[in-house]
Amino acid sequence: MTRSNAREVAVHMIYELGFGSRSAEELLEHEMTRERFAQLGEEEPLYAQFPNEKQRQYIRDLVQGVYVHGPELDDYISRYSVGWSFARIPRMAAAVMRTAMYEVLYMPAIPNSAAINEAVEIAKNYEPAEVVSFINGILGSFVRAEFADSAPKPEKKEEDAAGPEEPEE
Repeated sequence: MTRSNAREVAVHMIYELGFGSRSAEELLEHEMTRERFAQLGEEEPLYAQFPNEKQRQYIRDLVQGVYVHGPELDDYISRYSVGWSFARIPRMAAAVMRTAMYEVLYMPAIPNSAAINEAVEIAKNYEPAEVVSFINGILGSFVRAEFADSAPKPEKKEEDAAGPEEPEE
């Protein structure tokens, strides 16, 4: 499983958290098993390979972090989605933006540009082009406005910033 795939798995879980039926820990407990991945992998190639330990930790960090910081992340989304009420934003788009914003704010090893680029690539799989452009615009505005006075995170290859792309089973 690649780091990009691990991020997309986390986005799926963050999307599911948006329905409010389970806590992050309950969701992770249910979803992060070899059996669940095998079951999902029958229909969704993203789940064909169970993540290695580093990737599982990354998924856990993202899902738990977005869960804990949800109101803050939603406030940022609302602030930068000029002309849109938060209720109008598709749930998957919100999950993608929450994930990227969490990475920008709380995962210093991941460059801002990598968080945004990955968010846009994931969104392309689930949303129409105009929503993908909307996501890109919000995330770009967020980073430019919130980090205008600070030095940018060092640009690293994502492999260095977020762990190896190859499985470590």
